[in-house]
Amino acid sequence: MIPNVRYPVYLYRIPLMVMNSETLIPHLFRAEFGKITAVLTRLIGFEHIEDAEDIASATFAKAVESWTFGKIPENPRAWLYAVAKNQALNWIKRHQNFQLKLKDYLTLNPDESGIIDLSDDSIRDSQLSMLFAICHPAIAQQDQIALALRILCGFGIEEISNAFLSNKEAIQKRIYRAKNKLRQEGLNLESPSVKDRRNHLQTVLTMLYLLFNEGYYSESNDTIIREDLAGEAIRLTDLLLQDQHTRMPEVFALMALMCFQASRFPARRDSDGHLILYEDQNQELWDQNLIARGTYFFHQAAQGNQLTRFHLEAGIAYWHTQKGDRKDKWENILDLYNHLLVLEYSPIAALNRTFALSKVRGKDAARQEALKLKLDHSPYYHSLLCELYLPEHPDQAVLHLRQAIDLVKTNTEKALLLQKLMVIQNT
Repeated sequence: MIPNVRYPVYLYRIPLMVMNSETLIPHLFRAEFGKITAVLTRLIGFEHIEDAEDIASATFAKAVESWTFGKIPENPRAWLYAVAKNQALNWIKRHQNFQLKLKDYLTLNPDESGIIDLSDDSIRDSQLSMLFAICHPAIAQQDQIALALRILCGFGIEEISNAFLSNKEAIQKRIYRAKNKLRQEGLNLESPSVKDRRNHLQTVLTMLYLLFNEGYYSESNDTIIREDLAGEAIRLTDLLLQDQHTRMPEVFALMALMCFQASRFPARRDSDGHLILYEDQNQELWDQNLIARGTYFFHQAAQGNQLTRFHLEAGIAYWHTQKGDRKDKWENILDLYNHLLVLEYSPIAALNRTFALSKVRGKDAARQEALKLKLDHSPYYHSLLCELYLPEHPDQAVLHLRQAIDLVKTNTEKALLLQKLMVIQNT
């Protein structure tokens, strides 16, 4: 049994009964737009995905018109689904290619609205099919993320551009490119076969991992967008865990990693949105319920013989949720980083390893390892070297800190580093 604990607040939203139309409609748009679009696209074909989006958008336009000056229906979701069905049926009747299909269906089932299946099972299957379609290996990873945010998560173009620190035109091009590639591949949205699910699962997991990281490590100054990105990655990963053919150890490992990382969201930023470094976080703000949920998924991930990067990163994230600065904590983190670098080397992992090394073997040993990386164009490299030169070599520390300040991209991070520079110079 999954422990009866809550997800973080950004996955909950405000209860529907306390909302007015101004807050309810955007809330439902984020929650339901992707569901409606996925079901309709599965029915009418990926070549008509823009029509499916238009139908979903028109549904919410009617909600704005009806609810703003009238009474909000007792069951807003059911109201939306009924309107979406009517809109979709009108579209089908206008398109000759679907007339025969509709007539054949109605011969067997007089209830014409039944052709649009917005049941929970249909929504789940449609979104899972869309997830695998979006993660087609022919589509670039960043384009996959942009299309997933638009189609599956209901993000607007402006929100996506904010998350990517990009402009709307560039995001629109990414989404157009991804859609066009899927049309060229001639994909349909029938439920992926067991073979396809297994063969393409790693591509899907990589996209979800990157989507979560867009939220967790995002340089956007919009806290809500950052947390929503991570929350949507968790929701979509949960879709995989609900399907018997994708309920695999590596999926549990990814979910554990996300839960452990998300548990520290409340402590990573101050009230002004400024980043708080790990060692300065208020550990009492870490979400223990979410840590418990991550621990459950981590235990489930131990089934089988496969060891993936998600297992190792989940282990690292787990130890980061353990309070205090015990030596065994950092020894375990260092050991996991050593295994991760052998399994799948990355400069960022190597850089993070040197911080754990400093905790176990001291700053001199860590500094020697860090300098070997020669990541001169990374602000995080220079920021870490600043830490490793303190307090014995303040001049070298300041030199690297100034380089980090020159390289950092966001005002929030620059402010943090400038504050640190002031502290060092006044010491």
